[in-house]
Amino acid sequence: MNIYKLFKDQAAESPDRIALNTGNIRCSYQALEQRSTRVASMFSFYGLKAGDRVLIFQPMSIELYEVLLGIFRCGLVAVFADPQSGRKHIRDCCKRSKAKAFVGLPKAHWLRLSSWVLWKIPLCFSTGRGVPGAKSWLRLEQFRPQGNIFQPEKDAEALITFTSGSTGQPKAAVRSHDFLIAQHEVLQKSIHLQADQLDLTTLPIFVLSNLAAGVTSIIPDADISKPGFIDAEPVIEQIQKQQIERSAGSPAFYQQLVNYAEKNTITLRSIKQVYLGGAPVFPALLQKLQCLMPKANVVAVYGSTEAEPIAHISLQDISSTDLEDMNSGRGLLTGVADKSLRLAIVEFNCFANINKQIINKVQKFTVNDFKKSQVPLLEVGEIVVSGRHVLHGYLGGVGDTSTKFEVDGVRWHRTGDSGYLDSTNRLWLLGRCDARVEDSKGVLYPFAVECAAMQCEGVVRAALVSFEGQRLLLLQMKDAAHAGIPALRNLFDWAELDEVQIVKKIPVDQRHNAKVNYPELLDLLRNKRLN
Repeated sequence: MNIYKLFKDQAAESPDRIALNTGNIRCSYQALEQRSTRVASMFSFYGLKAGDRVLIFQPMSIELYEVLLGIFRCGLVAVFADPQSGRKHIRDCCKRSKAKAFVGLPKAHWLRLSSWVLWKIPLCFSTGRGVPGAKSWLRLEQFRPQGNIFQPEKDAEALITFTSGSTGQPKAAVRSHDFLIAQHEVLQKSIHLQADQLDLTTLPIFVLSNLAAGVTSIIPDADISKPGFIDAEPVIEQIQKQQIERSAGSPAFYQQLVNYAEKNTITLRSIKQVYLGGAPVFPALLQKLQCLMPKANVVAVYGSTEAEPIAHISLQDISSTDLEDMNSGRGLLTGVADKSLRLAIVEFNCFANINKQIINKVQKFTVNDFKKSQVPLLEVGEIVVSGRHVLHGYLGGVGDTSTKFEVDGVRWHRTGDSGYLDSTNRLWLLGRCDARVEDSKGVLYPFAVECAAMQCEGVVRAALVSFEGQRLLLLQMKDAAHAGIPALRNLFDWAELDEVQIVKKIPVDQRHNAKVNYPELLDLLRNKRLN
């Protein structure tokens, strides 16, 4: 089935319900359905056929979902690359995607002048005013809504997104219509989507699920390409004016709301549900959000590009004992794994020991061998998952060998995260497997130290690295008044740290503005440019 069908059903059932609201413009389900059908007609008129790929450089907006739904309707494939990741990233993504068309804001078309791979894309569409060499969105009304909804094969491509490559070579995640439908079904249950709700979200994939569920998506009045640097005031005003009931976004986005609200003694009583994901979510932020939104169920979601969601936990389900455990190095509690997937913790070395003779092929396990590779409760290993909404592979198979494996023909995904299950089968996260420190003092999981540090008053960001043979904890503080290094060092006796340093700024990823950029951090340390 085509994911578009779920949206069309909502448009038929409640045509006048608002689908998207930018604050200045409201678009009903019926209007969006008509516009997306015209988009599909326009693409077909200019010769695009089912299976052709369309590169999209368009921020979250009504136009974005006109494009995306139009693409799905006629069986094209949407391709997203992050323009902020640099020209080399864009060039590599374009080469691999082999897009037949380019869609974007007028200013996005200026990139074509400096990028020959973009310039070579045969068809270009501007979602604003006319741009030389591009078809203008202003002509959309000339195209009559026509044509049936394309019926894809089960594994037919629908959406391709390129990872940032922050942990290695960028991988192209390929999502089929079947995958998107499965992901929607999981999200609808796990985050309790209900028709007629008003949802402020910064996560584009969540908007797609909202459209399939009859939810009204409020697009934040902010530049969400930089969630950690938004102006919070207009967003707060949106929530207050429209009495928004639920919200989903990145931790950096909500930290900005919290910072503004604390300065201006604001509370948001209309919010009943809030979901944080896309980066590690620490208890201190959940607690501050609960103060800001006293009537909300505040939930941290653990997942990844390849599997969203994997687990989630509400603040009210985190006990004082859990907080003590997180403060003493046991890691970050992420909750019970979602019922829609299978999750296991396997030995770190199990993949190194299986099928060593096979090069560039997905490793295969028998059921018995896989069971033997799993570790007991409370023992640390790599987190692996399987399910309908778990990505089966990447574009061209690039990345499959190191991240996928099969158990009697069933595809599994290696998250690359270390963790363990406690006695009640709750998942605890200990960070990236390759970040584990093994030295003369023993084994240390840097993320466990960072999780504990983030609970300390005044700590904005924390990063632990093994540098020149020493365990070095770097802290970015809210202000100088909180910079008591001796007191902080005493809190981490269990980590046997060699040094604690206060720094002005710890670099973060460009996409979520929340994950520590360790390669850049180490480079700054080596060149003594951190302060």
